[in-house]
Amino acid sequence: MSRDILHPVFRTTPYWWDDVAPDESTREELPPRADVLIVGGGLTGLNCAIELGRGGAHAVVIDAEAIGFGASTRNGGGVSGGNSIGKGLSGAKGRSGGSTDALVAAMIADGTESLTHVESIVAREGIQCHYARTGRFIGAFTPKHYAGMAAKAEQLNRLAEADAHMVPRERQREEIASDYYFGGMVINRTGKIHPALYHHGLMQAARRHGATLVSHARAGAITRTATGWSVETSRGSIEAREVVIATNGYTGRLTPDLQRRLVPIASHIIATEPLPPDLAASLIPKARTLADSRRVLCYFRMSPDGTRVLFGGRARFTQVSAQVSAPLLHAMMLQRWPQLRGTRVTHAWTGNVAFAFDYLPHMGRTEKGLHYAMACNGSGVAILSYLGAEIGKKILGQANRVPSFDGRDFPTMPFYAGNPWFLPAIGGWYRFRDWLDRTLA
Repeated sequence: MSRDILHPVFRTTPYWWDDVAPDESTREELPPRADVLIVGGGLTGLNCAIELGRGGAHAVVIDAEAIGFGASTRNGGGVSGGNSIGKGLSGAKGRSGGSTDALVAAMIADGTESLTHVESIVAREGIQCHYARTGRFIGAFTPKHYAGMAAKAEQLNRLAEADAHMVPRERQREEIASDYYFGGMVINRTGKIHPALYHHGLMQAARRHGATLVSHARAGAITRTATGWSVETSRGSIEAREVVIATNGYTGRLTPDLQRRLVPIASHIIATEPLPPDLAASLIPKARTLADSRRVLCYFRMSPDGTRVLFGGRARFTQVSAQVSAPLLHAMMLQRWPQLRGTRVTHAWTGNVAFAFDYLPHMGRTEKGLHYAMACNGSGVAILSYLGAEIGKKILGQANRVPSFDGRDFPTMPFYAGNPWFLPAIGGWYRFRDWLDRTLA
C-alpha cells in the first residue's frame, strides 16, 4: 500500500484529540502531602480519585506526561459489559481452588457492573462524551469461530444478562456492509464513548471532588515512613498515607514486581477522511462497535458524528511509526469494506494496552503494600474505571464486597522482567494461525 492513502492533513495524534487534547497549558503544583497519592492519570487513577474525594479523602494524581497522554485518550472508545474477560476464565478454577462456575459468575458479574459504573458516573457527573449503549457485533472469522460464539452467547446471557444473540451469515449485512465474516454475535449490553471527552470529564469531576492533578511529575523512589509513604518525583517529594499504582500499559521500573506481570502491547488506530453521507450511513447500519474473532484482533466503529471510520487493531504488536501502521490498517479495512478503496487516512496513532499472562484484570496490593489495578487485556475503558473506583472504596473502608479480581494470584513467567522481546515472533505466529484457519475454513 503506497503512501497516497495519507491525506494532505495527515497527523499522528489521536482523532479524539481534535476535540480535547491532554492539557499542557496548566500545571498544578505538587503539594507536600496527601491522603492518597495516585501514580497514573488515566481512567483508573481518575475514577479512584473521584471516589476518594466523594468519601472525604484528598487524592493527588501524578503523571509522567500530561494528564491523559496515555491509552485512556487513545483507545477505540468501545465500552464492554463483561464480555471481554472470557479468555481468562478457563483456567480460573486452578488458580482459585474454588468452584469454576461460582468464580466465572463472579468475574462476569464484576464485568457487568463495570459497564453500569461507567454509565452511572457519566450521568452523575454530567460528562458529555457521546456515550451510547448501541451494542457490539463480533464477526466470526471462520465457521468454527461462529459455533464457539454460540456457546459463549448462552453463557453471557445466563450470567451477565448481556442480551446477546447470533447473526447468521445470510443476515450479516444487517450489521455490517460486508461479506467478510461467517456471521457473528451481537452483544447488546455494551456501549461506545468518546474516550478523550470521557477522560476530560473525569478530570473535571476529580477536581470538583477535591483532587489535585499534577502533570509531568515522574515518580521516583517510593519509601515507607512511619505514617505511610514518601515519594520522590521530578517535581519534588510528597508524603501520603496510601499509594495507588495506576499505570497499566505504561508500568515500568518504578514497580518492577508489577512490570514483570504485564505484557505491554501496542494497539494502532486510523481515522479516515469524512465519507460521502450515503456510504458512511451504510457501513454499520445499527451504529454498533465492531470487532472480530481473529487472533490478530481488529476493532472498528464510526466516529461520533457518523462521518468517518475509526479502524484499529494489532497492525504490529510493538510500537511502530504511524507511517508504517496506517497502510497496514488501511489494507485490513479494505478487506472488510472494499467499497472504501480510495479513501484516505487523516489520523494514525498508537497506545499501549497491558495484558496479564492469565488474560484477566487484576486489583490488589503488592508485597510492599502499594495498591494497584491493571491488566486491561485490550478492553479497559469499563473494567479499569470500575476497579479504580473500587480501590477508592477499599481505601475508604466503604466497599460492600470484595471484587472477584481483588487479591488473586497475579502470575508471571520465569526470567521475564517486563521486556516483551518475544512479541514480534508471537505476532507472526498469530498471523500465520489466522491465515491457516481462514484457508481451512
